[in-house]
Amino acid sequence: MVPSTGRPADPRSRRAMGVMEKPAGLLAADFDFELPLARIAQHPARPRDAARLLVPGATPQDRAVRDLPDLLRPGDLLVANDTRVIPAQLEARRGAARIGITLDRPLPDGSWHALARNARRLHPGDTLDFAAGLRATIERRDTDGGVALRFDRAGADFAAALQQAGALALPPYIDRPAGPTEADRSDYQTVFARHEGAVAAPTAGLHFTPALLEALAARGIGRVTLTLHVGAGTFLPMRAEAIAAHRLHPERGHLDAATAAAVNAARAAGGRIVAIGTTSLRLLESAAREDGTLGPFDGETDLFIRPGFRFRIADRLLTNFHLPRSTLFMLVCAFAGTDRMRSAYADAIEAGYRFYSYGDACLLTREGA
Repeated sequence: MVPSTGRPADPRSRRAMGVMEKPAGLLAADFDFELPLARIAQHPARPRDAARLLVPGATPQDRAVRDLPDLLRPGDLLVANDTRVIPAQLEARRGAARIGITLDRPLPDGSWHALARNARRLHPGDTLDFAAGLRATIERRDTDGGVALRFDRAGADFAAALQQAGALALPPYIDRPAGPTEADRSDYQTVFARHEGAVAAPTAGLHFTPALLEALAARGIGRVTLTLHVGAGTFLPMRAEAIAAHRLHPERGHLDAATAAAVNAARAAGGRIVAIGTTSLRLLESAAREDGTLGPFDGETDLFIRPGFRFRIADRLLTNFHLPRSTLFMLVCAFAGTDRMRSAYADAIEAGYRFYSYGDACLLTREGA
C-alpha cells in the first residue's frame, strides 16, 4: 500500500480525466488527476458513520456510510482488518547523532524492520537509544534505507515503552505542525482494532461505529476479520513511472481458518464478500486459491493489484478516495474499471467529497460482477 503525494491543484473536467485502460505498459501518469487542496480532509466526520458515501453507477448515489445496511443484502459478509495502529514514529540517538526511525513491520524472528533517516550513518552492531529507556541494536542495513532493529524488550514491556517513546506516523497530507493531537490517538484507530502492529490505519474501517455494526447485524449481514499490518511503505512515493517496475513493500498478514471457512460458506450460499478497505481486499486476494476458494494465510504479502488483475474473492469494496498516481487508485481502477473510477472521482471532486485518510468513502462493485 504505497501511495504517492500527487499534485493538488484545480480540478479537471471529467473528460480531461478519462483515459483508456492499457493493461500492458501502464504508466503512473495514466492514473494522474488534479485535486484541490481544500478536498483533503484534516479531521474525520463526527460521528464517524456520518461520512458521505458515493455509490458509482449509471445514476450515482450520494449516501452516507450509515446507509450501508440498506445498500447490502442479508447473507452478505463484511471482511474487516483488525490491525491496531502503534506509535511508530521514533527519534533515536546514536551518540550525538539524531536518527529518525519509523517502524515498518515485525519480522518472524522478533526483530523489527524500520525505515531510517540518515541510514547511511548506521551500521550493524550500532546501538540506538530512545525515550523511556528503550534501546535497540542494528542487526542489518538494507540498500533502500531500511534497517532491522532488535529491541531490548518484547511483548507488553515493549508495547508500554513504545507508547511513551513513539508518536503516530500520520500521513504527510494531514497538517499537524505540532505533531499528532490527543484526538488523533482515537480518531486514527478503527472500531475493529485488536492486534498491534500497523504503522497506518486501514482507513475504510474508520467509518464504522458500534451502532452501525449493530444495524448491519440486525439486517443479517455477517462480519469476519483478518489482520494486515499496514507498513511504513504506505507513506513512500511511487518512484517508477512504469508500473510494471514498481514493487510494494511487504506487509505482514494473518487470515485464520475460521475466517476462510466463513467466506467460502457465504459465497457458496450466494452472499457477496464486501471488503472493508484495500488492505482487507489485498489479503483476501493474497490468500485466494486458483479454484476461487479462500485458504488460511500467515506471512508477508507484497501483492500489487493493478488493471488486468483477476479477482477471485471480493465482490464489493468499501474504500476511501485515494491519491493521484498512487497504487491504491490503481487498485480501485482494477476493481471497478478505470473509466468508471475516473468518472466517480470527478463527480466526488465536483460534489465536495472529502479525500484521503480522514475523508469520505465510496462503495464499489467489482467490474463484471
